[in-house]
Amino acid sequence: MIDGQRVLGLITARGGSKGLPGKNIRILRGKPLLAWTADAAKASCYLDALVLSTDSEEIAEVGRRHGVSVPFLRPPELASDTATSVDVVEHALQFLAEQGQRFDIVALLEPTSPLRETKDIDSALALMRDSRADSVVSVCSAESIHPAFMFSMSDRGLLKSTQPGGFKVLRRQELEPLFFLEGTIYASRIDTLLADRTFCQANTAGYEVPKWKAPEIDDIVDFLHVESIMTHMGLGE
Repeated sequence: MIDGQRVLGLITARGGSKGLPGKNIRILRGKPLLAWTADAAKASCYLDALVLSTDSEEIAEVGRRHGVSVPFLRPPELASDTATSVDVVEHALQFLAEQGQRFDIVALLEPTSPLRETKDIDSALALMRDSRADSVVSVCSAESIHPAFMFSMSDRGLLKSTQPGGFKVLRRQELEPLFFLEGTIYASRIDTLLADRTFCQANTAGYEVPKWKAPEIDDIVDFLHVESIMTHMGLGE
């Protein structure tokens, strides 16, 4: 709870991953990928409940073993490539409301960002409160992926700079600070989320995470990258 408002932590983990089959329960440094998010969330001082939304009984069992409530299995249509995160959140909220559990804020926590720490969850929610924002999303500074360094390519393979007037060599100190969305946390007041159907609303705060925390696991390259970071930092086994 934060300022008298009840907060739901919602972990989303569908079974049908194409980029890395079985990724949500794949063992990463001694425990299933899902468990890294579960353990960080369970230690939060603001989450009033922690629920897993999944369509897979195998993933659900892993969630239960790691202390996450799994009160339902997500219907197949909400585990498809076309289902949105807001669709999944709304389904969970409706189910819980029917059980007499109502919340004011929801924090979406995706297992694919296992470098998240408890302090990231709590600091992001505190930022939303202190900035009087309706939502908060985690971001990372755009450095090598800054738009000033990007090009489009023609059918003939010719490059065209995204910079107005053509490409200019700029020092990093000259670049306008820009940020990209990454997956550590998406949180919102439930009324504005359901009205706008997005976590990125008109009154959204950005919680900045360092570069090393930003990788998200979508394929084996991402998995090995995160595994290497964890090994270097002595996380896990």
